[in-house]
Amino acid sequence: MRANITWTLSPGVLIGAALVSGVYVRRWWQVRRASPRGEAEAPVWRLCCFAGSVAIALAALVSPVDSLADQLLCMHMVQHMLLLDLVPILAIVAFTKVILRPVTRTVHDLERRAGVLAHPAFAVFLYIAVIWAWHVPSAYDFAVRHPFVHVLEHFSFLVAGSLYWWHLLSPIRGRMRLQGLGPVVYMASTKLFVGALGMALAFAPSALYPYYEHLPRVWGLSAGEDQSLAGLIMAVEQSIVMGVALVVLFVRALTESEREQQRRERYGLV
Repeated sequence: MRANITWTLSPGVLIGAALVSGVYVRRWWQVRRASPRGEAEAPVWRLCCFAGSVAIALAALVSPVDSLADQLLCMHMVQHMLLLDLVPILAIVAFTKVILRPVTRTVHDLERRAGVLAHPAFAVFLYIAVIWAWHVPSAYDFAVRHPFVHVLEHFSFLVAGSLYWWHLLSPIRGRMRLQGLGPVVYMASTKLFVGALGMALAFAPSALYPYYEHLPRVWGLSAGEDQSLAGLIMAVEQSIVMGVALVVLFVRALTESEREQQRRERYGLV
């Protein structure tokens, strides 16, 4: 059977994307024009990161990826990984301290009031729990058969991914900032659990999701092959993202260490 490849063009998603884009671009432009250092405090590459985040979100939610996700588990997995990792990563990287300055105090207040919910350990728990819970066969089938629950599923991926990556990539120094080997432990503990789920799906002896078992087969993939491919996509994506993120965090740590050393030398603190 040929795949049904269509654009879904959900009005809610398009309006939301337009609103957040307008807010970001307006603030980015304000920072860029506000001082002689505007180009450094709001560089073009940050704007490109935000545009990439919005573009990937639209690709996941209104492009043919969304229509294919209703026909193939592997494409649904692609959709989940985009919302969980790439969209939040690019969105957070798009911000600088100066761009976020109007909301910095609010963020710190929320962190203080949230208590344990603002701890990195909770972000790890939420990230793992959301992925595992929505891939329980009964929960997964219920979500794909009920549009409102499906929207809730996608929203939970965005929230869990955003909180998780915020602790690693946020330009604002919070009270519970990960230091030393913290980012390595933080990521390794998460990605191993999620990678294990991917491998379990990839090597399961039979198809686990009745919804896909009863659909006409697309691209010649059986339900079992489709599921195996989905599991491999999850496991490989998690490995690649963890590797790239660790390299970026390592480089950032070296840069911050060098800047701190220069500051200490400048003020005679060495």
